Amino acid sequence: MYNLPHYKEKDENVVFEFIQKHPFAFTTGCDENNKPVATQIPVFIEKKDDKLLLTGHMMKNTDHHKAFEKNPAALCVFTGPHTYVSATWYSNPHQASTWNYMSVHAKGTLRFLGEEGLIDVLRKTSLHFENGNTASSTSFDNLSEDYTSRLMKAIVAFEIEVEELDTVFKLSQNRDAESYRNIVQNLERGDEDAAAVASEMKQREATLFSSPNFIAETE
Repeated sequence: MYNLPHYKEKDENVVFEFIQKHPFAFTTGCDENNKPVATQIPVFIEKKDDKLLLTGHMMKNTDHHKAFEKNPAALCVFTGPHTYVSATWYSNPHQASTWNYMSVHAKGTLRFLGEEGLIDVLRKTSLHFENGNTASSTSFDNLSEDYTSRLMKAIVAFEIEVEELDTVFKLSQNRDAESYRNIVQNLERGDEDAAAVASEMKQREATLFSSPNFIAETE
């Protein structure tokens, strides 16, 4: 991860909102032989007793389940819209082009939960993606006992206590005002991801250029 101060998002509320908006996390670790394993699963964030927790569920007896049983160190990566940024849009175009994106990395220790924890995670997951509709046929509490008993034998819930939370919101913060606005205008004419990045940049523009710490790179 780029460890550059001007690409960091310092507002905790913004980071939480980002995770909530992009819950399908790339969750990775290593097994006892240091072989990397990974899966992509919906993960939810919450604060409990001054601890920052991530919860989700995965299939049992898979490579990542077996790996986390032996090595609980976990990394969850939450990603948002991303897009190519052409240097031809800079006030000085004789430079390398780049990529703008937003990403949150959460590192911590994973532990597997029991049946009660699994029920809570499944209920939370189904209600979240059904927009809180408790009458939905796919909400956990509306599923048959026979179905849920078979389902719960095949999956396991987990909780990760976050020990380190880091961010990269790389949105051309290092560019001069002219370049920044050119980038926004060109991205607005791009695809859905490009337009989303442009929207995020426009929201940050006034604060960025009024900051006493702002230093533009023109070369």
